[in-house]
Amino acid sequence: MTNLLWPGDQRAGDLMTDQALVQAMVAVESAWLSALAAAGLAPVECAAVDLGQLVGEQDCEMLALTSEAGGNPVIGLVALLRDRADAVAAQWIHRGLTSQDVLDTALMVAVRAVARFLLPLLAEQISTLCTLAATHRGTAMVARTLTQHAVPTTFGAKVAGWLNGVTHAYQQLSALATPAQIGGAAGTLAATTELATLVAGSDDPVETAARIVESVATVLGLDTGVPWHTTRTPITAAADALVVCTDAWGRIASDVVILVRPEIAELGESINTRGDESLTVPHKRNPVLSILVRRAAIAAPQLAATLHTAAALANDERPDGAWHAEWDTLRTLARRTVVAGSQCSDLLAGLQVNSARMAENLDAADIGDEQQAIAELAGKPPSPTYSGSIDRLIDASIDQARRQIEDRS
Repeated sequence: MTNLLWPGDQRAGDLMTDQALVQAMVAVESAWLSALAAAGLAPVECAAVDLGQLVGEQDCEMLALTSEAGGNPVIGLVALLRDRADAVAAQWIHRGLTSQDVLDTALMVAVRAVARFLLPLLAEQISTLCTLAATHRGTAMVARTLTQHAVPTTFGAKVAGWLNGVTHAYQQLSALATPAQIGGAAGTLAATTELATLVAGSDDPVETAARIVESVATVLGLDTGVPWHTTRTPITAAADALVVCTDAWGRIASDVVILVRPEIAELGESINTRGDESLTVPHKRNPVLSILVRRAAIAAPQLAATLHTAAALANDERPDGAWHAEWDTLRTLARRTVVAGSQCSDLLAGLQVNSARMAENLDAADIGDEQQAIAELAGKPPSPTYSGSIDRLIDASIDQARRQIEDRS
């Protein structure tokens, strides 16, 4: 998948593409049909039906075109599956489900795939940042506040700040739940419970319905829970976890685009990055990776805000428009997050640190006022350094980051 107006979109590969989402929806339908058969609510031969073989990549465009009539792509997909399945299975496909069950659960499958892609990426960034912070714990530079020179710091301390953000993003994404959303037309599991009562003659049809839902969630690798038809927390939680990632990467990129300025020149992007030349000013080397990461960090919060707005306006037992606004918004946010994460990894891997320039800029800065004021207050000469607790803070950041990785291992 490519996007002319979002350079780098190909880095997200097949994640959240139309084809991936159709496959996820078919997987939901297939898991449901098998679970019905296993519980005795559908003919036993339905358990062996592989619905995935009935749909190909060539069907995506047709489903996209026909989805307008019903307002979502599930209606056309179910019609296609019933048309291509054998006569027995066709009668039982989608029984007990509603379109929202299939689409919501498929989106959770897709979000889970995105998280599985991002977590190793974040872990790699944490490792890179830990090494960078430790290596440059004593690389002196000037700290800048509100664009102005403030007090001395070290590049290691700055990197530790980057590390804290990435570690928090890793923590948030690791804890993200991706629950199946299956409740039938109004989120009450009425159809499945009725099937358990009338078809299977279950002594406890409510428990039977619950077990079927749990079985489907397990097959799909999702969490189990109660239906969340109009309680859209899983969607907004996913959005928030993604935005925490873009926030962390944007913070890194924002520092880099400042520190690569020729008049500062304390950092540089990899010299292996090409295509960064200006067409009109050939001597320029634009910090393209940082710029593209910042782009995502700027755009992501508004996408999450749309999802929160949709959650707040989720009326009745299925929203009229708010639910529909979620789908492509979540897809766009997820893909852009993956792209930004990949670009930030490249940025960190090739980051050039000009420690000599950092020392020059620090020496040229007049930043001793705070230390001198404290010395005068104490009636003693200033200390030879003004580095505070930098070493301890760096160690704490590194230790916290490594614990997060170890806890998940």
